[in-house]
Amino acid sequence: MHQRRLYKTIESFVSNDFKSDAQLLKHVVNEIVKNENISIQGGRIWQFETSTESYRLLHQIGVIEKIEPGYRIVLAEYPVFVQLGMHRSIIARETDKYLRKKGILKYSATGVGDRQPSKNGPVYQYVLAFNSEELDHSHLSELNIISLALTARLKGKKIEQKAKLLERDIDKAREIQQSILPQPALDFHNYALYGMSIPDRIVGGDFFDYLFGDEERDRLSVFIADAASKGFRAASQALYVVGALRMGISYHTKISSLVARINSLVNSTFSEEQFVSMFYAEFADDQKGLLLYCNAGHNSPVLYHAHDRRIEMLEATGQVLGPFPQERFRVENTRMALGDILVMYTDGISEATDSNDELYGERRIAEKVEEYAEESAEAICKAILEDVQTFSKGSENTDDKTVVIVKRVH
Repeated sequence: MHQRRLYKTIESFVSNDFKSDAQLLKHVVNEIVKNENISIQGGRIWQFETSTESYRLLHQIGVIEKIEPGYRIVLAEYPVFVQLGMHRSIIARETDKYLRKKGILKYSATGVGDRQPSKNGPVYQYVLAFNSEELDHSHLSELNIISLALTARLKGKKIEQKAKLLERDIDKAREIQQSILPQPALDFHNYALYGMSIPDRIVGGDFFDYLFGDEERDRLSVFIADAASKGFRAASQALYVVGALRMGISYHTKISSLVARINSLVNSTFSEEQFVSMFYAEFADDQKGLLLYCNAGHNSPVLYHAHDRRIEMLEATGQVLGPFPQERFRVENTRMALGDILVMYTDGISEATDSNDELYGERRIAEKVEEYAEESAEAICKAILEDVQTFSKGSENTDDKTVVIVKRVH
């Protein structure tokens, strides 16, 4: 499952108003185990208690034999949970004799909530442990997203209890968001570009930009991004990231190094739940149509190849920016021939729902691109936005909607 989509899925589990954090986490773990798109068969929730320096079992569900209610794990005798304070998510073999007797031999775990002090170092307030038929390191990305989504929700609940966003903050955020967006149309040698962002009634964090790396203007960088936070925080974060990219691009830095640097800056400047997903593409003035790209946990852009009507999805080459300071970002490449069309978008497009909660999805994006393949970049962009707006009319789930089209015209 795509990282952004998994994050949205977890968010959908916690849309209800729960009286306590424990109730919220129990509901989410139950939904994760039941969800057919998430490869998890059983789960447990452990809560850290400072007074006893131990984790107490709060909840369990799934195929594992029932554990004694309130069973405790002493932190000093269970170093794996200490390691979570540094790594967030791990896969480990069970060392507790009682739990092994219950059939738990190997498990995955992820920390949730605030980090709290202990005699062994900072540890997470909650630990979610999961079992699956096959556990390997490919599951760590999923666990990290689950941790981020739930931690953000728990922190969000505290903020909501203290105050609601003031209208003037929303208005100011909207001003900031609009100020950093470029003019929608751009012609760059063999390419025509057109981008638009339609803000939701509450300002989100969508943004995009066109950047030239040098005075000769023979290299163009295009990026689209989405900040996970809302309102003024999202707008200020977008302004920060755009400023950092505009400065970084002028130094002719390698794409992987540039994105890694932005990741480090976001990590050191913002709290971990204020992450950013971003797709970064680089075009050159050449006839081969080389496209270099780095996808930091963003929705996979759709690349339509005109000669055979083939769709190529440009999948993630790294995790979202911010929470994982040591992350390495791969740079991949593909080519755009005459008539090929690249569609970059935020989850307000692919995750838009109709009145029956059906997703708009990547398939509809691809179908709309093929339908308008002979049209201009502007026409394609507006057609997608109008179609999504019509599709989601009447839905209560709304979000910013941003689309950037790059079409090779020569």
